[in-house]
Formats: sequence, C-alpha cells, structure tokens
Amino acid sequence: MNILLTGSEGFIGKHLHKFLQKNNHKVIPIDKLSGNDLLNCDLKYDVDLIIHLAGLSGVRDSLDRPTEYWKENVIAGQRLFDYFPTTRILYASSSTAIEPWRNPYAMSKCSLERIAPENSIGMRFTTVYGPGAREHMLIPRILRNDVPFVHTNHTRDFIHIDDIISGIDTLMKSDFTGVTDIGIGKSYDLMEIMTYFGIDCEKRIGNEFEREDNTADTTILKKLNWSTKVDLYNYIKENKNVN
Repeated sequence: MNILLTGSEGFIGKHLHKFLQKNNHKVIPIDKLSGNDLLNCDLKYDVDLIIHLAGLSGVRDSLDRPTEYWKENVIAGQRLFDYFPTTRILYASSSTAIEPWRNPYAMSKCSLERIAPENSIGMRFTTVYGPGAREHMLIPRILRNDVPFVHTNHTRDFIHIDDIISGIDTLMKSDFTGVTDIGIGKSYDLMEIMTYFGIDCEKRIGNEFEREDNTADTTILKKLNWSTKVDLYNYIKENKNVN
C-alpha cells in the first residue's frame, strides 16, 4: 500500500516507518522536524491509507502551552481529515482522552476523536516504552537509575513499542472503525516497581491533572486475535544500566 505517515520522526513514527518499509509498503513520511508542518505543508498525495501520529504529547507540558497543543493536535488533524475525507485514517489518540477535563493534552485528543471521520480508527495509546523513548519518561529513567520522584497513587499500563507496532498492524488489516485502547490491559503500581528494583526516590501524591490509572480496555484488539509479547519487568532487567 501507499501509506502517508505523519509524525514519522517521532518515537513511534520511526519504529513504524521501519516496520512498514520492511513489509513492502511505500511510505510517504511527513514530520515537522523534516520541514513538513502539517498545518500548512503540501498534502497532494495519492495514498491508500494514512497513519497520523503527528502532534504534541505530554500532560505537564500541555499545561504551559495549551494553545500550541490545540493547534498541533486538533487544527492540524482537522486539516488532514478535511483533505482526505474518504481515505482510511488511523490516528494517534491517548488514554488521557477518557478524562478530557484534566489537562489540555487530554482535551485536544478527545476533540480529535470527536471530529474524526466515520471510517477512521482512533488509537488510544497508554504509556509506551522501548528504544528511543523520551528520556524524561519513567522507564528510561529507571534504566538510568535517574528517578527523581514517583507518584504513590498512580498506576500505569506500560506497553512496549514492538507491541504498539503490532497493534497498529492488526488494526490496519481489520475492518474496525471507531476508537480503541492500545495497551496491555493491566496496570503496574509505580511504588511496587520502585521497590522491586530497589530504587530510592522522593514520593509524591499525583496532581489532579493526571489520571491515577490508565489501564487499557483491550476487548476490541483481543477479538482481532492480538496480544502483547514484551513483559515490562523482563525488559527492565535486561536493559537496566545498559543505556
């Protein structure tokens, strides 16, 4: 297939780009980092499928830059949807979209779901980790023994990048339309992770702008015979102090 991939230089985008090329798809990459701003770049492409990963991510950063998050996540998404009204689109949403009132990032993703075409698929990613993940995220910090603090009341559904890619591939091959979570379907208590790996850090109560738990509902993907392969604890054991 000819696939337009936005956000191709991001964490998930880089891994997906390689996967799609390896599986003999022709990929047209678009990314702001390579000079293609989705708000104004040329979209005159003949494609069979669009995978839209471009946009801003991060709950805390969105609190300081709400207008930018709205432009990059909602207005840019609307432009893409308007330009390709009949093309199937898989787009990145977030587990935060379930509670949009908590922060501008969540609101932007919820809004994106509301304006998406009927033939699209919204992918609510949970907390993604793996090679190339943002350095300030928890799992990379654990691997570096660099965890400044942890929220004692938070649990997180951590999913490896390889499982995210296989989830996207499963949805590409399906007839499903609508919105679905992509996570492992269970959450890890952050304090339990710290204790298990002997990490001593400051303990805090999480703020109300973040969800306490983001466990994915994997019902739809399980019906499509998808399952995850990478175990979080094994990954940390194999990679801790390596990076």
